[in-house]
Amino acid sequence: MARVWLKPLHINKGKSIAQTLADRTDYAENPDKTNKGLYVTGYACDPRSADEEFLLSKREYLYNTGRDQGRRNVLAFHICQSFKPGEIDAATANEIGYRLALSFTKKAHSFIVATHTDRQHIHNHIVFNSTSLDCQGKFKDFKRSDLALRRISDLLCLEYGLSVIENPKPSKGQNYDELFGRKEPTWREKLRRRIDEVLPSCASFEDFIAAMKALGYVVNDKRKYISMAAPGQKNPTRLDTLKGEHTEAAIRERLGMARTVASTGAGGGHTRVSMLIDIQAKIQEGKGPGYEHWARIFNLKEAAKTLLFLKENGIDTYDDLAKKASSASGDFSTLTKKIKAAETRMAEITELQKYIGTYSKTRDTYARYRKSGWNNDFYEEHRADITLHRAAKKHFDKIGLKKLPSIASLKQEYATLLAEKKKLYSGYRSSKSNMQELLIAKGNADRILGVKPDAQTQDISRRQKRSDSHEL
Repeated sequence: MARVWLKPLHINKGKSIAQTLADRTDYAENPDKTNKGLYVTGYACDPRSADEEFLLSKREYLYNTGRDQGRRNVLAFHICQSFKPGEIDAATANEIGYRLALSFTKKAHSFIVATHTDRQHIHNHIVFNSTSLDCQGKFKDFKRSDLALRRISDLLCLEYGLSVIENPKPSKGQNYDELFGRKEPTWREKLRRRIDEVLPSCASFEDFIAAMKALGYVVNDKRKYISMAAPGQKNPTRLDTLKGEHTEAAIRERLGMARTVASTGAGGGHTRVSMLIDIQAKIQEGKGPGYEHWARIFNLKEAAKTLLFLKENGIDTYDDLAKKASSASGDFSTLTKKIKAAETRMAEITELQKYIGTYSKTRDTYARYRKSGWNNDFYEEHRADITLHRAAKKHFDKIGLKKLPSIASLKQEYATLLAEKKKLYSGYRSSKSNMQELLIAKGNADRILGVKPDAQTQDISRRQKRSDSHEL
């Protein structure tokens, strides 16, 4: 019977984020435990470079949001799913683990699934990135998530005809009815939901407070920590105790009132700029006078930051700015194409290795089938192998492969591409950041000077507007 648990992974003491992620993924993918990597699969990442891809997404998340929880930051989540000895094979266990992770993360987070066969009981180690695929959010470890995980695991095991624990003991007295919404949510959870409902229509923190009061909440904002109580709630809830996206600081950030991003330049003197807001367009969308007042102040500050950014980077003329922005875009586009080309070829090699392996294993069976004169009885007896052999041959014909390369040569090529990809990724973030900052600065200069922006600057502007609509 399958057992499953979930644990958050924090930075290990005395180690960096990169080292912590590498330690965890290396343990999961241990070739001695996974039949030399045969039972390791990944979603939205290459298992062999998963730690670096996780790290890259976290850097992009910091760049996009400016949020850094330091030592309290959850880097990833570790799921362990073990099965009853003798009840399942490794390939099926890996398939179940993959479906479990896909369902639990709702396809929003990359993960690896490594099936260990070194113990009497086959078990999966699943490591999924806490940062979402779009690098805009993080996985929220909701209350009794372990029970939700167990429920998904049980349903999958039943689907595959495996045994499950009939009467699991829920921790702290909670049962499945409480978990799946058949029990009244707590005051805290109700407040979180209300906050998420109200924020999209608010232009400022003051608008948010007014909206909560309009819903009947008693708001005490006279003390150091703001608290709120819903109608019928005896003890008010302090916002700073909600954690995550619902604290006062997080709410202000979501409203765009306190965007604080860590400095990254040499000596800590690097200036970050944001795209100027099209105030008239926002007013036409229904934003009120309070928003207009805040936006004018915001634009003045960002215009000053833009001038400081140009000075720091030695840009004295508009033509110089345009040339540097165009050059940065070209460099980033070239780098991106190289990374995608390497990833495409790596995927092709992985698929080709699979088909070559299948072709080799089924070649003798297919040869005997041919010598039998295509005998129907022989075909029915060996239908699976013959079908797989034909599928492999069809794939070779599709890609125009006349002579099969050796597995050793493919592995060597893959290793070379992986090393090249890692090297390219090391400069990817700085190249992208440099391009975006120059294009944003150019967009601001275009608005200030009344110059019609080019296509690249308009694209950056559209992205910023989408971000503003999400945050404001």
